[in-house]
Amino acid sequence: MKKKKTDEQNARQTEHNGKNGSIKTKIIGITIPIIAILVIAMILLAYTISSRIIKTNARDLLDSSISYQSSSIAAWLDENLSAFSMMKHNFEKTQPTTEALQKVLDSTYGYNSNYPDGLYIADLQGNVMKAAASRKNYTDVTNSMWFKEGLTRVNMRFGTAYKNAEGENIVSASAVLNDGTNNIRVISGDVSLARITIIVNSFVKMDDATAFLVDSRDGTILAHRDPSLVSQKLDVSNTDPLMSAVAGKLKERNYEGCDLADNLVGFDMVDGTNWVLVSYIPEKIIHADVNRLGTQMGFLAVIVLVILIVAIERVIHMIVKPVRSLTNTITTMASGDFTIDVNAKGRDEIGKMGRSVENFILSIRSMLHQIRGISDQVSIQSETTSGLSSDMYDSTQIQADSMSKLNNTVDQLSESIMDIAENATSLAMAVADTRTTSVQLEDCINHTVSASEKGKSDMNHINAAMDNISISIQKLDAAIGKVGTASEEITNIASVIGNIAEETNLLSLNASIEAARAGDAGKGFAVVASEISKLAQTSTDSVGNIVSLIGEITGLVQETVEQAAESIKNIDESSEMIDTALKTFDEIFDDIQTTGELIKKIMKKMEDVDDVASNVAAISQEQAASTEEIHATSENMVVQANNIATSSQSVLEDAKQLSDSANTLTEQVAQFKI
Repeated sequence: MKKKKTDEQNARQTEHNGKNGSIKTKIIGITIPIIAILVIAMILLAYTISSRIIKTNARDLLDSSISYQSSSIAAWLDENLSAFSMMKHNFEKTQPTTEALQKVLDSTYGYNSNYPDGLYIADLQGNVMKAAASRKNYTDVTNSMWFKEGLTRVNMRFGTAYKNAEGENIVSASAVLNDGTNNIRVISGDVSLARITIIVNSFVKMDDATAFLVDSRDGTILAHRDPSLVSQKLDVSNTDPLMSAVAGKLKERNYEGCDLADNLVGFDMVDGTNWVLVSYIPEKIIHADVNRLGTQMGFLAVIVLVILIVAIERVIHMIVKPVRSLTNTITTMASGDFTIDVNAKGRDEIGKMGRSVENFILSIRSMLHQIRGISDQVSIQSETTSGLSSDMYDSTQIQADSMSKLNNTVDQLSESIMDIAENATSLAMAVADTRTTSVQLEDCINHTVSASEKGKSDMNHINAAMDNISISIQKLDAAIGKVGTASEEITNIASVIGNIAEETNLLSLNASIEAARAGDAGKGFAVVASEISKLAQTSTDSVGNIVSLIGEITGLVQETVEQAAESIKNIDESSEMIDTALKTFDEIFDDIQTTGELIKKIMKKMEDVDDVASNVAAISQEQAASTEEIHATSENMVVQANNIATSSQSVLEDAKQLSDSANTLTEQVAQFKI
């Protein structure tokens, strides 16, 4: 058993050592990622700062370049514009003749490479004066851009760029020529946009930057590195994101430098014109140096990290070495070997820890010596206690058996008495329930008697009412008979009236005949006879109506007589049935009174039985209560005996456990080497 426990301890120690890594690995695992994160953060910070600085410098350089280009373009335009203005001024001052003016225009041809065709003049009639050597064609002069713009200006000024008849992109400086004649004329000079494109593309100070010139009034590109884009118009719907973004800025008249479509873009107005110079450079070109610097810094960071890892590993090894030695010592102690010695060096925390472990080993050695002596004494005492506990357990077991038998006898007696008490109680409850039911039955019978008396009285009232109805119907029958007799008399009278009306009608007819015979003397009598005839006819019609109504009344009276006879017959039958019901109510009333007297006699007997059952139940309950007290006492004695037996058993088991513990303690102490 000792060997088995030792093996289990070694297994647990091995498992514990397997789960825990070394301090060196933990420190390196924590330190290296932190240092790597710090180095990466420093590189990112340096990259961000460098990118910001380079972008700011690029912005300044781009602004300087575009400002220089704009100034150069403005100076070149001013130079040409000054020459044009001076010639215009001379023409207006000298007011030369046509021949002299032609000679001057001829002298301007080829004079300056910026405007090789020289100056030319046009009037409202479309006539054009130019150098004789010039091959330029001018068609529809009055509708041309340069002519319209020249009419609006007194001083020479460059206008809108356009493409001339030869397909060349040019811009003209024009103005009204006041040469003293009555004819309104415009003087103009052309400058090729190709010359401006050279200036725009050649004066860029910033490498890889691109510039183009735009007319802000309509978005026309005046100069661009790509010739196909010259004279094209910028619009927000352009497929090129940069051109679309630039068009939006021009539309807003916002010429502040900004980032557009991944490009750093600058704007500058050319003095004296409506032209805007746009210069841009892709951001990827600006960040190329920064990216290259970031790559170099990353490579350097890897080298630094490798050096730091090696240095940290060596430093940690020097620090962890004494800890590892102390760990081996503690591991040996955990296996039970306290014969080892600790060689503590140094005054740091690890040295203090070593000295503390050394003092702990000495204390454990002394403690183990004392535990061995105590375990021997405990083993002897546990054997003595075990014997005493065994004897006491046997005695208490005998006492518990005797009390259990007594308790069983008391239980049987208690159950018998409880059965008697329960039966008596059940009998008393049944009698009480029967008595209650009898009382309820008596109440129902009394209620039935009252209802029967009321029903008998109601039937008497109904019988009297039926007699009254019969008498009333007989009176109604006599009255209806009288009505029939009166109807017959009215019919006879109406017949008499009808006969009288017929006689009257005949008399009126005879009177009318006699009146006709009398001629004019009988006209008045004829009118009277006619009225009598009408009255007789009316009476006859009325008699007919009366006879018809009396016939209907007679029919209704006959039906009423028949219904009255039927009602008298039904009332007679109902009266006979009511008499029979009255006799039946009398018989029921007599039977209910007899039943009530019998129930009163039963209730009296049930009261006597209830008293006897209540006395028996009370006596049985008193005996059951006494038996319960005896049973409770015996139960307590049994419980006490069982408790004593249990306590004895517990003492015996504790003694055995104490003996086992003493043996185990001895075995455990024996494992340690001291």
